[in-house]
Amino acid sequence: MKWVYRALAVVGVLVCALAVAAYLTALRFDRPVGFEVSGATDVDGTPFAIGVWYPTEARPWPTTLIGTTLMDVARDAPIAGRDLPLIVISHGNGGGPQSHADLALALASAGYVVAAPMHAGDNFTDSSASGAATLYSDRTRQFRATVEHMVTRWHGHDRIDPDLVGAFGFSAGGITVLAAAGARPDLRLIASHCAQAPEFVCDVLRHFKSPLVDAGAPTPPSMQPTTGLKAAVVAAPGLGFTLTPAGLAGVTIPVQLWSGEKDEQVPYATNAKPIREGLGSKVEFHLVPGAGHASFLAPCGLLRPAALCHDPEGFDRRTFHTTMNDEVIRFFDQSLKPR
Repeated sequence: MKWVYRALAVVGVLVCALAVAAYLTALRFDRPVGFEVSGATDVDGTPFAIGVWYPTEARPWPTTLIGTTLMDVARDAPIAGRDLPLIVISHGNGGGPQSHADLALALASAGYVVAAPMHAGDNFTDSSASGAATLYSDRTRQFRATVEHMVTRWHGHDRIDPDLVGAFGFSAGGITVLAAAGARPDLRLIASHCAQAPEFVCDVLRHFKSPLVDAGAPTPPSMQPTTGLKAAVVAAPGLGFTLTPAGLAGVTIPVQLWSGEKDEQVPYATNAKPIREGLGSKVEFHLVPGAGHASFLAPCGLLRPAALCHDPEGFDRRTFHTTMNDEVIRFFDQSLKPR
């Protein structure tokens, strides 16, 4: 029986080691942050979850796991503060509220309420709508429904200043946020672009048999804006080639734009560049040396799925995110923090 006790002892040591490793790699910030999962309903009746981060005075614990991300937060804790600005985060294709959890924690620690919807049918648990012709119009509608939910129905809505709303979007979330800010993407350009200069988004849409890559397909529904946005941050945006200067004319708020030097999934030349040139003086641009596409996702902890955690050789994601989060907060503070 000695081998049984030895085996149990080894298992016990491994479990303790994993627990310590999980604790040490959990995302955390100096100021306490509360977290909860709320939910809203799209106008077509489709429900979707929303991860919500906010300032609190309660003691945080590393007990909340969303996706593969462990966070040091106070779950369902009381909200601290009033007249708080709101930031809505739109994740990329196949992502979720966990995709930018470190940024959400940093913003909440800095005095923001952060709401990250899990886009229905286009997230890490459900890709049923990822090829639909209505995919991007659905996303902007869910973005708008998230804002409305947070400022009118969320139990802490009286702590939010509805006139101080900003947005962050990554990849597909980038085009979502730009459309919410007043851009008018011409999604009919997807088919011709993918026929002449295919890139990652073309492969994704073909994989899901999307009519958006078919020439002569019916015109997809337009992406409607969300009124009242004051500032937007866009990281590694996809479908930049669908935005002409005329299509960007409706964006009148300040925009902070990020692009990775080694991003092969949404190359600068066909995505960030037309947005940068079309917005002109309204944009604050950051080119990140050595960064790939996934480099804008939250730093990985104990669980490290390759598709989400791979960076170009020599790139330090944690160090970069410390800098990026500070720059994003500074940018939002300029537009959303009363002076």
